[in-house]
This record gives sequence, C-alpha cells and structure tokens, in this order.
Amino acid sequence: MDRTSFTILIVDDEEDIREVLEIALMDMGHQVLLAPDGKKALELFDAHHPSIVITDIKMPVMGGIDLLKQVKRRSPDTPVIMITGHGDMDLTIASLKFGAADFITKPVNVDILELAVNKAADHLIAQQKLVEYTQKLELLVLEKSKLSDHLSSLGLMLGTVSHNIKGMLTNLDGGLYVARSGLKKKDFDDISEGLDLLSQAVEKIKQMIMDILLYSKERSMNIQPVPLDQFVADIRETMKMKLASHPIDFQVATDNAPATLNLDPASMMSALVNILDNAVDACVEDKDQVDHVICLTIEEKDDQLVISIQDDGCGMDVETKTKIFDLFFSSKQVKGTGFGLFIARNIIAQHQGTINVESIKRRGTTFTIFLPLDPLSDQDV
Repeated sequence: MDRTSFTILIVDDEEDIREVLEIALMDMGHQVLLAPDGKKALELFDAHHPSIVITDIKMPVMGGIDLLKQVKRRSPDTPVIMITGHGDMDLTIASLKFGAADFITKPVNVDILELAVNKAADHLIAQQKLVEYTQKLELLVLEKSKLSDHLSSLGLMLGTVSHNIKGMLTNLDGGLYVARSGLKKKDFDDISEGLDLLSQAVEKIKQMIMDILLYSKERSMNIQPVPLDQFVADIRETMKMKLASHPIDFQVATDNAPATLNLDPASMMSALVNILDNAVDACVEDKDQVDHVICLTIEEKDDQLVISIQDDGCGMDVETKTKIFDLFFSSKQVKGTGFGLFIARNIIAQHQGTINVESIKRRGTTFTIFLPLDPLSDQDV
C-alpha cells in the first residue's frame, strides 16, 4: 500500500474549508472526494470506499459523530479524523469513544493536518502488513499440516506396502516350491497348482503397484465416449485370469445400458476391478458353499448411469462395512493392500459420482455406483 496515494473523503458544510483541505491534501499526493454533509458522504463512501475520512464534527443533515458511527459499521478499520472547533471538547471526547482515529481543530493548520493524515496512513500500512503476515502465517501452518499429513500417510503407506509385499513374496515362494516339487516328481498337477499360485501372486503385486501409482500421482480425468461393448469386453478379459482357479460364475447384464459410456476408461476400469477383486475374495473366503456368482450390472436409470456389483460371498459385519473405504484398511490381512476400495471411491468421486454398499454377513455384498450420464471433465469444472 503506497502511503502517497490514498483516497481521502473530506466532509464539511463550509465550502471554503473543503477547498482549502482539498488543495492541501492534493499537494501531499492524495486523491480527494468532497461532501457537504454526512448523508452525501455516506453515498460517496459506499461508491468509492475511501481509505481515510476527514469530517467536521458539526454539520446539518447528518453530524460528524453520526457519520463516524455509520462509517465504522461499514468499515471498522477505516480511520476517521474529526475536525472540531473551540468549545467542542465534549463532542471530541465522544467521537474518540466511538472510534475516531484523531482530531484537528479549526482553523486547520496544514502541518497538523499532514501529521494526522500520515498517522492514519501509517496505521493503514501497519494493518495491511499485519493482514499479509497473518495470511502468510496461516499458509505456512496449512503447508506444515499438509506436509505432516503426507509424511504420516507416507509412513503408513510404506509400512502397509512392506507388510503386503512380505506376504506376497511368501505366496511367490510357496508357488515356486510347489512348482519345483512337481518338476522333480514330474507331477503335472503340482506344477499346475504351483503356476496358479505364482500367477495369483504376480497379479496381486501388479494390482498393488497400480493402486500405489493411482494413489501417489494426481491425474486429471480424461472423460471420453467409450463403447459399452468394448468396456465390458475389457472387464471380462481382466476378470478371466482372476477367476481361472475359482468356481465363480461371472455374469454381466447390460440390457438397459446406453450404447456409449462417458467416462475415463482407464481409471473407471481400475475402480471396478478393485471392487470386483473384493467380490472375488469374499466368495473365496466363504466356505459355506462351493459355487458362487458375481453379477456386474450396467444400466441407465433416472438420468443416471448405475453400475452394481453383487456377490453371494461371505459378506461383512457392520464395523467392517464402515471402514472399507478408509485408506490402508483391509480385512484380508496379507491378501489385501488397503488401497483398492479407497482408490475406487476417489475415482468415482472424480466422475462426480457416489458409491453405496449393502452387505449382510454370510449373505453377500452389493456395491452400487451412481454416475452422471455425462460427467464434466476436469477442464470443464
């Protein structure tokens, strides 16, 4: 804020005094607004927001103290300098009580006027610097808080990833052991079992790496028209390997779906596969029955794209259900990364969508995703 370029509102019912003050203040480098009474002064104040107000204490229509009160209601930080005559001491004291910055007496001495204006200017400059300092301090505190959260999140992520990698390496070792044992005995069943274990472990590692990349790197949504048939075919192909060694019937229903989906195919595929992974694990964990069904339904309903994934697996209790979207939470011990459903929900949110989950223990789970038919891209938001 440049001290030499303030806008100052002069309020006095005597034209001669207004002119003298105007000339003096303009010589000091200030811009000047003139008003003959408090009512006109308020109109100019609301229109131009002057930095400083200099007002006579006694005026017709609206006096200086009433003007002072009105200015302070509108802008408590605006300095108001009162012009008083001899014998106005009671009014001068009252004006100070109502927040006047200073007062000068008639006849106005230009040197005293300059001192009063400079004092008000110094106050405004100090006030502005305090605001800027406070804003910078708040920004530093916010950045420190974010850094602390990121470091905490990073530490938790590293611990979780290390734990899961250890479990996956154990699975790899187990698969290698079974495969090698089969090779030594020329037992093709053992070789096949070992290769299946290796494939499952590799797939889990691949999924975990993709989840970490999605979590750690912010990326814009690339919303585009995607043919329904191609999108479904890609999901079926991805799920084929995941379901190869499990007696799970994977069904897809798209009878009421639009022919073209507007979404980011790569990220939405990742979200759905993470939810489908959860469904597969729930079915595998359910020992009460051998054969299971997972159904993916895509349909247009009430001007929304509704995608549901339903399984008849082990289901979840209420406590697990409330935590499944939390970062790093997993009910699968070494089998889960704690990233999948957290990332799935974030991707759906980036599509301006929501996700709902219903689950009953030993009865199964249904995830339902609600998306706008034509979500805005990041560039449009």
